[in-house]
Amino acid sequence: MIWNDEFETLPREALEALQLKRMRDMVDRVFATVPFYRAKLSDAGYAPGSIRTLADLASLPFTTKEDLRVTYPFGLFAEPMERVVRIHASSGTTGKPVVVGYTKKDIDTWSELMARTLSCGHATHRDVIQIAYGYGLFTGGLGAHYGAEKLGGTVIPMSGGNNKRQIMLMQDFRSTVLMSTPSYALNLAEIMGEEGVDPETLALRVGFFGAEPWSEAMRAEIEKKLKIDAIDIYGLSEVMGPGVASECLEEKHGLHVFEDHFIPEIIDPSTGGVLPWGETGELVFTTITKEAFPVIRYRTRDISRLIPEPCRCGRTHVRMERVSGRTDDMLIIRGVNVFPSQIESVLMAVEGVEPHYQLIVWREESLDVLEVQVEVEEAIFSDKIKTLEGLSRRVERTIKDLLGVSCKVKLVEPKSIQRSEGKAKRVIDNRKL
Repeated sequence: MIWNDEFETLPREALEALQLKRMRDMVDRVFATVPFYRAKLSDAGYAPGSIRTLADLASLPFTTKEDLRVTYPFGLFAEPMERVVRIHASSGTTGKPVVVGYTKKDIDTWSELMARTLSCGHATHRDVIQIAYGYGLFTGGLGAHYGAEKLGGTVIPMSGGNNKRQIMLMQDFRSTVLMSTPSYALNLAEIMGEEGVDPETLALRVGFFGAEPWSEAMRAEIEKKLKIDAIDIYGLSEVMGPGVASECLEEKHGLHVFEDHFIPEIIDPSTGGVLPWGETGELVFTTITKEAFPVIRYRTRDISRLIPEPCRCGRTHVRMERVSGRTDDMLIIRGVNVFPSQIESVLMAVEGVEPHYQLIVWREESLDVLEVQVEVEEAIFSDKIKTLEGLSRRVERTIKDLLGVSCKVKLVEPKSIQRSEGKAKRVIDNRKL
């Protein structure tokens, strides 16, 4: 089910011609209107009109989150404030938030891209769409909301939290679509179990989950517990918000990047060199239609790869593999690189283990110590100590064998790890690095 057949099925040659025109126009406009970019581009040897091919993109400088912080709040805006109709901001963990702006046309584009996203999961104007992403400065809630309205669906703007009410409205309003973080979807499934609500009695049939890395094993857990199809969606505030890429229901293998609006690259995070499609590295995006807040080669820190093979859904845009982690949440434990999503995949394959976990890291003398705290089913937690010890050792061995990292596994009682209404906090790093 394709929302915009004209652009989503463009032949590669026509798509690249459109990208080149839009990229050239955007970079020239940014050079003329944003002093910060003008200085960076000039330092890189760029002159207006010098872009001839898409390959020239690789000669342009990267934009980083640090650039967004030093130009806080509006230093990267390419339009005057009287044309900016909306401001969002990401809740950065350090310092000032990252501020992004939208013109009326940007909001229309964003709505179009979220309507495409919903169509990827076969949502239509007949659906009742419950949005449990946070509203406010976070881009998730309002981004999903405007797209759902563009689609013509009936929108329930719940935001996150109010878990029991969330489930009550799901029942009473006969919600067919859920939009939330994957960890919050599991949280709702757990509360349904406590309240005696059988997911089979709900009208839910599909969920669109993003805003945090999640594994294929977690998808299987969500689909089993909520009795729905779980679709992975991708976006980030700096590039647009949700609506940058989405899986299709036909394949559920790789997320279609909406290339008529964004040019993706994969780079080696260490050298910055562009990698061929198919190789794994750091995702970089250039926006080619945004007015208020265009970005050139923005380094996302997300780890993925680009899949060029055609998709049977009919969309011709390149797919990105689901994000496996971030370069800035990668743990280095005694020289071994580990992503939380890798440990999640191991845990989800162990019978009796619940999909709620946390990684605690600290340093004893000069050595890193990783402790994996994971909840287990009530029956197992109530079992003999010997049984729990045996399960802990088995999980430790599996993590060591598959990921090459030694860790301590601590099995904890059900519901003892804090639940999230937004992005789950998976890692607590107590090292002073």
